[in-house]
Amino acid sequence: MTKITIFRNHDKKYLAVSCFGHAEYADAGEDIVCAAISILVINTFNAIEVFTSDEISEDAEEETGLLNLKFMQPAGHDSELLLDTMVLGLQKIQENYGDKYLILDFREV
Repeated sequence: MTKITIFRNHDKKYLAVSCFGHAEYADAGEDIVCAAISILVINTFNAIEVFTSDEISEDAEEETGLLNLKFMQPAGHDSELLLDTMVLGLQKIQENYGDKYLILDFREV
């Protein structure tokens, strides 16, 4: 199962995203759920890095499925839009395939 934790402050501004695990919907190389999650998360992180001026730090570990993104300041408008889009896609995956493969956790910090 993949668990994604979205960290936001009391104003609902994004502070960090942590993704861990593999969906295990199918065998490695054939897991469409894991591939969809990975594409959404990695592309969003890359887009934030390339298309915004927000200062971020990133961490990744392929074997465990670890992907972390942390903002040095709360996310700006462009990063918010990109993350809102990512969350929408992830929620649709969760609705279609269930909590057995993807858990979204929203935390206020």
